[in-house]
Amino acid sequence: MELYQHDFSELDGTDLDEHGQYGYDDLDCFWINSGWSAYIIKVDDRWVGFVLTNDEVQTPGNTRAIVEFFVVRKYRGRGVGREAAQLIMSRQPAKWEIRVIESNTAAQQFWGSLMNAVWPAKHQIAFVDNEQWHGPIFSVDTNVATPFDAAE
Repeated sequence: MELYQHDFSELDGTDLDEHGQYGYDDLDCFWINSGWSAYIIKVDDRWVGFVLTNDEVQTPGNTRAIVEFFVVRKYRGRGVGREAAQLIMSRQPAKWEIRVIESNTAAQQFWGSLMNAVWPAKHQIAFVDNEQWHGPIFSVDTNVATPFDAAE
């Protein structure tokens, strides 16, 4: 989480606290709240990232959200994140949403590419500007089978 927060500090301007940490409020909620989940991404038994999901959505009709998504730099661009996202979203069929900070163009490209490749007819992108969120929200209905599902 600290590596993620470090990378993200370029986008949100967060600084280290008095203990030299970024911290993350309510991380324990992903283990104690029903409808909230934490996943570790591993490659050859090495931890290379994580995904946090919950049921707190901004877009009416959506039912699940990817709240945080992180792959360490060494493993980016190798398909690791794409496979993890696809596995989670396909194995938990729902109407998913992913909120991306407007200045995070790399994340927008990643999610746009994934949606176009895997769920070309079942996704949409909306730009939201209200009190709760400012930026793009990717939505996709994974209640339909994909080629990835059939290959398992």
